[in-house]
Amino acid sequence: MNDSLDRLAERVRRDLDLLEYPKRPWLEPRRSAEGEPMYDVIIVGAGQGGLAAAFGLMRERLGNLLVVDQNPLDRAGPWLNFARMHTLRTPKHVTGPDLGVPNLTPRAWYEAQHGDGSWESLGLIPRESWAAYLAWYRKTLAIPVQANTRVGALEWDARERAWRVPCEATGEGGSNATLRARRVVLATGIEGSGQWQVPAMIRALPAHLYAHTRADIDFDALRGKRVAVLGAGASSFDNASTALERGASEVRLFFRRPELVKVNSYRWAEFVGFLKHFGDLPDDDKWRFILQIQRMGQLPPADTYRRALSNPGFHLHPGTGWRSLEARGDTITITTTTLPGAAGPTEPPTIDCDFIIAGTGFVTDLSLRPELANFEEHIARWSDRFTPPEGDRHEDLARHPYLGNGFEFTEREPGAAPYLATLHNYTFGGLLSLGFGGASISGMKYSIPRLVSGVTGSLFLEDRAAHFDSLRRFAEREF
Repeated sequence: MNDSLDRLAERVRRDLDLLEYPKRPWLEPRRSAEGEPMYDVIIVGAGQGGLAAAFGLMRERLGNLLVVDQNPLDRAGPWLNFARMHTLRTPKHVTGPDLGVPNLTPRAWYEAQHGDGSWESLGLIPRESWAAYLAWYRKTLAIPVQANTRVGALEWDARERAWRVPCEATGEGGSNATLRARRVVLATGIEGSGQWQVPAMIRALPAHLYAHTRADIDFDALRGKRVAVLGAGASSFDNASTALERGASEVRLFFRRPELVKVNSYRWAEFVGFLKHFGDLPDDDKWRFILQIQRMGQLPPADTYRRALSNPGFHLHPGTGWRSLEARGDTITITTTTLPGAAGPTEPPTIDCDFIIAGTGFVTDLSLRPELANFEEHIARWSDRFTPPEGDRHEDLARHPYLGNGFEFTEREPGAAPYLATLHNYTFGGLLSLGFGGASISGMKYSIPRLVSGVTGSLFLEDRAAHFDSLRRFAEREF
């Protein structure tokens, strides 16, 4: 198997040699006034988005870059950490990180190991396989990654016209240093413009009685226990199934809608017009498209749903909210309420459980991001640029950053922080401005080139005087 992947890697490198135009580097190396080296780009996050962004920039001859991630090497993102699904939710035919290089696609990687016809017989890609693909991708493309390193609060150095990127080691081989970079790309995942959210009534419980789906849950400790899950997203079902498969006596999953969402709006969106050109729409159209997707909601994939229902201890509670929680020792009493449109009793029953898993997603709020602490108040949100009709207001969407065409932050007040144009937010927070980008495999085919063009374009414009001077001095004779 290793030999077949090595041969595939050689074919990838051959492909890149054939496509290597223009070939020469075009950015002059820079150092700080103290003589410290300066990266052209630092990418924060070595998951699928960060690695693909690095590859895209390297193809455009930006080789002086570094990817930094707080996790061990090749363990960025959810796949080997908190993801508990068996397979990806994205259809296997979706491409993205390959950026148009056929031998770099997940299909080529899979067939190199399992032979002709193996792809056709594959349903969805196992999450462990996706993690292994990304590790092979990094090695094949020689993407420089500094692992076990957390980035702190970024600082703009006006004299150097560059970012100071403070780093702290989180494990063996990590870095404790302040790096410098002309551009920074934040590729910090689905929660990268906010944080994972646990409702206040759950947070009021003793810490050992609850966890978010994002947490490192000791499922073996739930053996024989009654578990309640709040939320009906895919991760809620994944965690419910994992708890039952590890011996929980029962799992009850509660959600507010009168029935499960059965239509996946993301599958509708997977066509060229939306994926490539959503960012070209006027603001009012952007708002109504994304608001409609939000209103339609997300559903658990069919395999995920069937996995949960195959366990006799699994129970669904549609149209049911939680009025209050009370802990008595290690038992939690949930007082529920039946919501409009749901069938069932009108009197709020009580249900006892031993542990709660919050599948309540994340909140968009840039003020919660430590890397933005020094200038967050200068970043424009959608609420600063757009007022939706009264019936179309949405608090979380209003907090989304209002990004430029290359995923760069923009200023809340013109002239207050022009350096924000050199900081790119390739996270799920770009959804409203530019559609499916950060943390979305299905949008990567088009969002990565947009991001890369934003970075290279701004660097060229910034250096245009030097490039013109180079042109004036050019004297390479041809005869």
